[in-house]
Amino acid sequence: MHLSWPGGPLRGTAQLPASKSEANRALILQALAGGGTLSNLSDAHDTQLMRRLLAAAPSTSVLDAEDAGTVMRFLTAYLTVTDWRGQLTGTPRMQERPIAVLVDALRQAGARSSYLNNEGYPPLELAGFTAAPATTGPTALAVRGDISSQYISALLMVGPRLPGGLRLQLTGHVGSRPYINMTVALMQLFGAACAAQGDTLLVQPGAYRPTDYTVESDWSAASYWYAMVALAPAGSEITMLGLRQTSLQGDQAIVAMMAHFGIETTFLPDGVHLQQHAAASESQALAFDFTDCPDLAQTVAVVAAARGILVEMTGLESLRIKETDRIDALQTELAKFGGGLREIAAGRFRAESNGFAVNGQSVATYHDHRMAMAFAPLAMRGPLTIESPTVVKKSYPQFWSELAKSGFTITAAD
Repeated sequence: MHLSWPGGPLRGTAQLPASKSEANRALILQALAGGGTLSNLSDAHDTQLMRRLLAAAPSTSVLDAEDAGTVMRFLTAYLTVTDWRGQLTGTPRMQERPIAVLVDALRQAGARSSYLNNEGYPPLELAGFTAAPATTGPTALAVRGDISSQYISALLMVGPRLPGGLRLQLTGHVGSRPYINMTVALMQLFGAACAAQGDTLLVQPGAYRPTDYTVESDWSAASYWYAMVALAPAGSEITMLGLRQTSLQGDQAIVAMMAHFGIETTFLPDGVHLQQHAAASESQALAFDFTDCPDLAQTVAVVAAARGILVEMTGLESLRIKETDRIDALQTELAKFGGGLREIAAGRFRAESNGFAVNGQSVATYHDHRMAMAFAPLAMRGPLTIESPTVVKKSYPQFWSELAKSGFTITAAD
């Protein structure tokens, strides 16, 4: 689709989807608890897919997690401890995303499973579960913390179903810790006895209790509106509903990051108000660590390059195994505009630009919803084309209609 901004300040109210991170955890916990009401579940594809597969599991022997990482990983653990028998598969890209860390841990806990194609990757054949008796104490597992917190969350959520509970030791550098904290907080809300002692997580055996919960709006989705205000004409402002000042989501870190780009955040009783103010000078270099909020990296890289503000970025390791290799994708697409994401040392990147301009370029999205939404705000600086725009259905199906409502000109490409 072709995307452009007609001019003048951005103003209005943006409707956000609910957090799929919260929703997909809450759906697993609801299933394990056997009840409870979840409110503000969005129509995001990943959330609806999780709901459908959980409902279908008792009567089918083949489940397709498609391209949804949380669905694949959370279901692998959930289906294992509920003794489901069958095949769990996904898209070709999902079959390239590793899952051995989780499968190995579940096998130690009593899972009988095998890989159908390539060792260490989906699809999986799940063939039953026999846990150690409670008299042997908690199941003790050690898991690397530097690959994906989704493995850790998947194991934690099924911990109460193990006869002796779970003792989970995280080894090495632990990334995306807010997502682990989110899992623990939601487990406690649903009645689990779960606590962290440094890098050791202890889960007591027992049943979850049915619980009612309202899912917060998505801070990852909010980051794209921060980007729009940061790139918009002077005087721009936007209100977003459903966000909480006390949030379980690590991507609330966008508030502090975007303050450096001149975006003031005011918390309201029912959301936040963003207003554009003076920003860091273009000569001022910034440094951000995305270890705990990797989904913000694309947003910040694009804004930094467009604004000509040097930003050193670390904690990007997990971006290599997302819907696409997001580091490669960013480097390729930013180069079209005169921007870049240059690796200046092992694990350290710098978002930079050299004559950055938006003048009709076409942005490839690599089957990745965040590529589409991270580059869309560049329309504030000139016309551009977004390829395969329907990828946003994964997390923010109403993204383009919300942009249109806010004044963007959107037309179908020939």
